[in-house]
Amino acid sequence: MTPVQTPADLRPLTALRFAAALWVAVYTFWPNLAGAPQTAVVAKGYLGVELFFVLSGFILSHVYLQAAGEKRFSYRGFLWARIARVYPLHLATLIGVGGLAAAALIAGMSVDANVLSWSSLPANLLMLHAWGLAPVAGWNHPSWSISAEWFAYLCFPLFAFVFWRLRDKPVAAVVGTAAFLTVLYFVFEQTAGFPLTEATIRWGALRIVPCFALGCALYLVYRKAGPQLSAPAAGAGAAIAFVLMMGSAALGLWDGITVLCAGVLILALAALPNARAGWLASRPAVYLGEISYSVYMVCVPWNLLAVGLAAKLTEAPDKQLQIFVWLAILTLLPVVAAVSYHLVERPARQALRGLTKRREPVSSATAHHPSPDGGMSKTVVES
Repeated sequence: MTPVQTPADLRPLTALRFAAALWVAVYTFWPNLAGAPQTAVVAKGYLGVELFFVLSGFILSHVYLQAAGEKRFSYRGFLWARIARVYPLHLATLIGVGGLAAAALIAGMSVDANVLSWSSLPANLLMLHAWGLAPVAGWNHPSWSISAEWFAYLCFPLFAFVFWRLRDKPVAAVVGTAAFLTVLYFVFEQTAGFPLTEATIRWGALRIVPCFALGCALYLVYRKAGPQLSAPAAGAGAAIAFVLMMGSAALGLWDGITVLCAGVLILALAALPNARAGWLASRPAVYLGEISYSVYMVCVPWNLLAVGLAAKLTEAPDKQLQIFVWLAILTLLPVVAAVSYHLVERPARQALRGLTKRREPVSSATAHHPSPDGGMSKTVVES
């Protein structure tokens, strides 16, 4: 039997993953910074989720597309691996937010009624709260994107069916998905009255579709030409794409432009060899990428706890913190995330995966998984 070729280890994407999580975190904490100016780049921080979604489509294709196309793909094993990756921390942060809210109420503090929305709990527990099945945005609100990811996981065989048949037409696939994204964004905003990139519990499952598809299409380009691209060209492409992405956000341009630039950035970084990636492939960058799912998921619980306590201790009006206090809280976020990663995310994932006695055909596939759906091992995606 011919051994399955393992996908390349794409370390340069790891630092990008942490950067995306940090972008979302700054966006989340920004309202608590006293005298914070209106900054367009920060205001567009919600697009860090789009970056995660494109990365998710790219990396899942990198790991599983060929196996799916060659009928070596175990759907059951794939879904179990995804549950093991995302669900334990999702459940832990949901319980954590509930505990913090309950403690605040007992202490006589005010809490948004939606945080402890019991009517939204079933959908949150089943990771269906971005499918329009939760009446309000309750509990750990950022987890709506995990629900959206779950939708994409369930639909992955369909994505694989389409893009495997386009594997010899990567440019057409990218042009087609970019056109689909553009049309969907325009039609949705005209119909709903707000951008799809700002949808959460009502249309979050739809929000991931064009980004995930774009990631799949970009992977086809990488599969065909990425490894042949020279390191200087890949590095220059990544730098230009990053500047364009940040420039688009800073100028407040249409979100689709930022998302498409993010896709080019992902493609360029994927083509950058680890040996020539510098700090992007360094051990600290890899570690930060590993804990980025925890960074994203503990962002709101840490905000509720740390900002609340700091505001009380400093007597800050309306939870408006001075910059040094604010920076200290933001700096401690990765520390809290690291604790979460080592105490909850990683051991729970390993325990759940240990329950499966039978290894799936693609279980040895290696790569980073830079989406908000879970952390990476040192150099592998534990499929």
